[in-house]
Amino acid sequence: MPEATAVPAAIGDSEFDRDTAVTRRGEGVYDIDLSSGWTIISAVNGGYLLAVLGRALADALPHADPFTISAHYLTASEPGPAVIRTDAVRTGRTLSTGQASLFQYDEDGREVERIRVLASYGDLDSLPDDVRTTATPPAFPPMEQCFGPQDGPTPVSGSSAITERLMLKLDPSTLGWALGAPSGKGEMRAWFGLADGRDADPLSLLLAVDALPPTAFELGISGWVPTVELTVHVRCRPAPGPLRISITTRNLAGGFLEEDAEVWDSADRLVAQSRQLARVRLG
Repeated sequence: MPEATAVPAAIGDSEFDRDTAVTRRGEGVYDIDLSSGWTIISAVNGGYLLAVLGRALADALPHADPFTISAHYLTASEPGPAVIRTDAVRTGRTLSTGQASLFQYDEDGREVERIRVLASYGDLDSLPDDVRTTATPPAFPPMEQCFGPQDGPTPVSGSSAITERLMLKLDPSTLGWALGAPSGKGEMRAWFGLADGRDADPLSLLLAVDALPPTAFELGISGWVPTVELTVHVRCRPAPGPLRISITTRNLAGGFLEEDAEVWDSADRLVAQSRQLARVRLG
């Protein structure tokens, strides 16, 4: 009897969709239980959190697709209940702009703001096909020649629940840190997808830009690299199939570094770009 083949999850019916789903409590107010499945050690991943806020804004605004979204991470989020408050700043024919904040409660029951975002939404399917670019897809080995967390004899230091929900295959030339010999270059490249086979869409791109190991690892720095600010530009709706992500850091100074990410789809299109500022724990 032939071995059964797993059926990939569809957009809208995936663990990612269930764990980013928000419940509208009232106009502009949403509830969610942040899943522990998207944590790094005990901290909830910033890309997952951005996707949660992005989904709330997609419901609150007249346009469904994030074009640009900027988030400031104020305090570390934890798995568990949270409330999102949204506000429409301006709505137009082709773009609508809104802001949103995610709150949780401290031990005294007081609200603590975790993240604040400002975003502009539109309709990606309405954009013209004209492309003029000097950008080129990242060059790294095919997926079968790359390595993921499951390929190591022991769990990679710093890995956690989120790795079980992702399909990550890292370029071997950016894996020196995992072997105790970081290259000294602030680079990270990988094939990316969701573990259940769900294809990428604009909201999952918000997760993708923050899902790889920090470039700081290849600079010889270990430990948590918390995001201070993250801006994502979604350029087009991704084609089905795995994504390729390239992240670079050119400057680490004063205990902060930037990470510039490019996300390419299976049709060799640049579908998302991002820049984040992150704090590095030195010493």
